[in-house]
Parts: sequence; C-alpha cells; structure tokens
Amino acid sequence: MTIDIANGNYTISTGKEKLDIPFIHAFLSKESYWALNVPLETVQRSIANSLCFGVYHNPSSSQVGFARIITDYATIAYLGDVFITTPHRGHGLSKMLMQQIMAHPDLQGLRRWVLLTADAHDLYRQFGWQSIPHPEKYMEVHNPNPYDKPQ
Repeated sequence: MTIDIANGNYTISTGKEKLDIPFIHAFLSKESYWALNVPLETVQRSIANSLCFGVYHNPSSSQVGFARIITDYATIAYLGDVFITTPHRGHGLSKMLMQQIMAHPDLQGLRRWVLLTADAHDLYRQFGWQSIPHPEKYMEVHNPNPYDKPQ
C-alpha cells in the first residue's frame, strides 16, 4: 500500500517507484556520517527490503529527503537513514516525516522501535522516543567502517 501525504510545498510518499536511488546513494555515501562510502548495490538492497519514505518538493517532485524502516510489521521496527537535504531544512520536514512514519497504519502496535542517532535526539523525543533505560540489556556486533576499502 502506497501512502502519499501532501503538505504545502512538500509530499511524503511510501511509493518505492518514486524514490531517486542515485540521489539517496549520493547523500548516504558522501554526506552522511553513518554510511560514508556505502556501495550503490547496498543502498539498492536496503531499499528493496525496507518500508521507505521519500520526501519530495512540489511541484518538481524532486526528492529532498528519505527515511526507511526495517520491520517485521508485528513486534519491532528500526528507523534508519533519515535525512533532509540542507537547502530544505528548517521547513518542518523532519517533523512531518516523523509524524507520517509514526502514524503509518502498518507500524501500529509494535512492541519496540529502535534507532541510532548522533545529533537528532531532540527531534525524536518529540515523538515519544527516549534513551535506552537498560543499556546493559542491549548487545551489538558493530563494524564501523564496512564500506572502506583496504589500502
């Protein structure tokens, strides 16, 4: 099910056919702190296996933002790869995007949502997110530079 929500000069859509994958790849691989040098094939596979939200500027429909959810649609969701490009920040798009993600009908009733962020805590707190109350229960395998090529 594709959901399109228009709000003034911007639209948010879950339609994967609208996603500008080269744009998403360029941002993630060159501008994000979390996915520098990510290969195009990895971005394509991540999109294929996620619920994606594209943010588009009207009337040109050029993509200006993105987020994706990795989920089983029953118990848990991971929010990742959230961004709005610099020229479009300051217009409430991150809030609009988070409102649509949190209200998506296929994501209701989940037991747990998780994300990692270095700098957007205040945004996510507005939508009920909080720091992990028992970090001693969480474990991870972390490869901080999986996309760097050995020299």
